[in-house]
Amino acid sequence: MDIMSSRISANLKQIRNEKKLSLDNVANMTGVSKSMLGQIERGESSPTVATLWKIATGLHISFTALLEGDTMETEIIHKKDIRALLSDEGQFRLFPFFPYDDNRRFEILQIEMDKGSCSSSSPHEYGTEELIIVSQGTVLITVGEKQYTVEAENGIHYMANQHHTYKNIGDCTAIMYMAIFYRK
Repeated sequence: MDIMSSRISANLKQIRNEKKLSLDNVANMTGVSKSMLGQIERGESSPTVATLWKIATGLHISFTALLEGDTMETEIIHKKDIRALLSDEGQFRLFPFFPYDDNRRFEILQIEMDKGSCSSSSPHEYGTEELIIVSQGTVLITVGEKQYTVEAENGIHYMANQHHTYKNIGDCTAIMYMAIFYRK
């Protein structure tokens, strides 16, 4: 069974169970035979688009409700596939591994800073938090008027609604992982 057939099968079963409907009920509501619905639920048949529309219309659901995947599916993110955002003439590289999503309200980034590189950020909205783990090197982080030296294998957490900067003060490329949380 391919991934799409598996999704359709699982979604149809779940929707039918949530609505407390038998296959006979769904067949009467949709105009799709009971045997065809059973085959779809068992993953033995890949329904046509027309059949999916009949099912969706008869069950009063969106077409994509039958196609949506589990939001917790596993996905491997390859750094080579991420387009880096550059500043400080390319010496500061930001890789958005997990971009912002309205449902999650956070993003996770990897930052590489060449020796001596610096980046400055304007204040974010009130309530925005930044959490950083330095995995390599030493970074001087300025938040407002205060400065903090964060070495490898250490982290920092701060409210990002004030001016803040990052500067690599170590002898090698600094690598940081940053999570930014946005309040509603």
